[in-house]
Amino acid sequence: MLRLARNLTVTACLLAAVGLAAGFFLFVQSLARTEPPPTAKVEGIVALTGGAERIADAMELLSRGKGERLLITGVNARTTRDSVGKQRPDLKSFFDCCVDLDYQALNTIGNAEQTRNWARQHGFRRLLVVTSTYHMPRTLAELSHAMPEGEFLPHPVVADKLDLDGWWREPGIVRLLAVEYVKFVAAMARIGLGVPDSAMASSPPRREATLAARR
Repeated sequence: MLRLARNLTVTACLLAAVGLAAGFFLFVQSLARTEPPPTAKVEGIVALTGGAERIADAMELLSRGKGERLLITGVNARTTRDSVGKQRPDLKSFFDCCVDLDYQALNTIGNAEQTRNWARQHGFRRLLVVTSTYHMPRTLAELSHAMPEGEFLPHPVVADKLDLDGWWREPGIVRLLAVEYVKFVAAMARIGLGVPDSAMASSPPRREATLAARR
């Protein structure tokens, strides 16, 4: 009986490992390899910090009239408004009139909550979401959870150095994708189980929470 229980446990662990591995490959395959063309106009644009390309892309979309206002969420407390605006100095007039900065969010859960608050304040329901391609699945999951009434259109940012077609050849990319996949699975499990977000939203800052040109 003990041997049967042990064998069942080993089998269950092996099946779980195979399932996670298969899920990881599907996760990587689902990520956008190229940035999409400009989307139809929405009400608001939200950009999650973590690289200058995200902010530059979001500002470009705003300047093209793809949204009425832009929220940059997760800005580091030491980052001034002027330094954020310097990401696209040619679009200063748009930045001065139509960009809001969120300094409260410390992680993706916080990003989603602050986005919800901002969107409801302005009466926005249809949002264009700008973040890195590997971060997009978790971001959309958290946003949909925080703001069920919202409609979220992804605008994934693909960094030049992120080779998603040959990702297995670069240990750094493998590590980046694996960590993000684990976070995505954990987020989906938390949302599915109905675990409260309050404690998680104030957890220590993630690496993406700083605004810096890292690509």
